Amino acid sequence: MQELLSGISLLILLIQVPAVFILLSRLLKGPFRQPPIQPQSPTPELLGAVSVVVPTLNEVERISPLLTGLSKQSYEVLEIIVVDSNSQDGTRDLVEATIEKDPRFRLIVDDPLPPNWVGRPWALHNGFLHISPNSQWFLGMDADTQPHPGLVAGLIKAASKGNYDLVSLSPRFILKYPVESLLQPALLMTLLYRFDPVGVNTEASERVMANGQCFICRRSVLESVNGYTSAKDSFCDDVTLARQIAAAGFKVGFLDGAKVLKVRMYEGAKETWKEWGRSLDLKDASSRPQIWGDLWLLTSVQGLPLIIVLALLLLSPHGALSPLPIFLLLWLNLFLVLIRFLMLLAIAPSYDFTQSKGGWLFWLSPIADPFAVLRIFLSAFRTPRQWRGREYG
Repeated sequence: MQELLSGISLLILLIQVPAVFILLSRLLKGPFRQPPIQPQSPTPELLGAVSVVVPTLNEVERISPLLTGLSKQSYEVLEIIVVDSNSQDGTRDLVEATIEKDPRFRLIVDDPLPPNWVGRPWALHNGFLHISPNSQWFLGMDADTQPHPGLVAGLIKAASKGNYDLVSLSPRFILKYPVESLLQPALLMTLLYRFDPVGVNTEASERVMANGQCFICRRSVLESVNGYTSAKDSFCDDVTLARQIAAAGFKVGFLDGAKVLKVRMYEGAKETWKEWGRSLDLKDASSRPQIWGDLWLLTSVQGLPLIIVLALLLLSPHGALSPLPIFLLLWLNLFLVLIRFLMLLAIAPSYDFTQSKGGWLFWLSPIADPFAVLRIFLSAFRTPRQWRGREYG
């Protein structure tokens, strides 16, 4: 039994050790990342610099905080174009009521969806085609976001200071329900293991990360890549487009926006598992070798450590952890579990628990890691047939 366990341990070590070095090489960049974006007041040179585009489809239950937050942005926002995909739930009524209070808002309809386009990039592309020729920046905002009044000014100033052509933000996530507090951080961690820390400039375009919930790009740059056409059939259009722009030689940044942007993405664990889980694989923006490499990395450093530690402790109840491969495997995975909890401490400021029931389950989210990695496997080689109320062939 010990010989068999020793052989298996050695095999797992050969799989895990290279992944651990890759993970550490990324985490060690953390101390050098840029600080979180702060809310800013606009200055005269920003007058009318930004056109905001919001894609909507049946968002009446969650769009109000966004409309209110955008109304509180100052004179740097020239216009706010809501592109609606024929909502049937009163979304347009809410937008029209906002137009009466704030003339910067406009409403256009992008229905019907043309062949070979996914709904979200189609709506954003339509909005881009309708923005004022006087704006310098295109800002895409999702209906589930809640912007701080100083968001847009802070975003432009950070982009200008860093000489970025495109910047997207990681938000502060609002959690409400117990199982969601367990699952959502585990799913988020699948991104943190695969990419450089937020606020670190990534040199390789194929490893660029982006978040379309708050996505600002120079108008001239978006024109040069013909809007969203390069991401028209992508279910992770934000990452696909950001990587195309980075590959064209422009500077792309992914920065910490927890102090200027909140988001309530999905209602409960079931919706989080279904909707977010099937886009986290980023398959539409990645090559097959990259997908397999990411799956290997996630399995090695996130999916297996807690399972291996528990299994070895159960199989060796009296502490008989010899021969050496078994001993090394246990300590390597204890080290990975420690890293996981340290990363949990690091991302805690990125969560809003003020509305949460059972928010303490956040600290037990490593238990959900094997399920999170399984979710990435399940979606990595499947094309969605339904997304946000639309059916795709």
